[in-house]
Amino acid sequence: MPTYEYACTDCGHEFEAFQSFSDDALTQCPECKGAIQKVYSNVGVVFKGTGFYKNDSRTSTKPASPAAVTPAAVKPATPAPKND
Repeated sequence: MPTYEYACTDCGHEFEAFQSFSDDALTQCPECKGAIQKVYSNVGVVFKGTGFYKNDSRTSTKPASPAAVTPAAVKPATPAPKND
């Protein structure tokens, strides 16, 4: 169950509440019965497993070396016709 932080706008009391996603947000301070609001903060994210780094999920994209090309695949350049 998620933990939400609340702060009272009247007395400044801060507290946490364990609530389900489907529960309505709290509206009243337990100390002074004043209005409260949610306090938003950074969320800690932990990446586990592979695929999160550049070198984890990619294969080598190096071009083939010229020695790997067979002579049959290389066609000689034909000279352009001269128009004199």
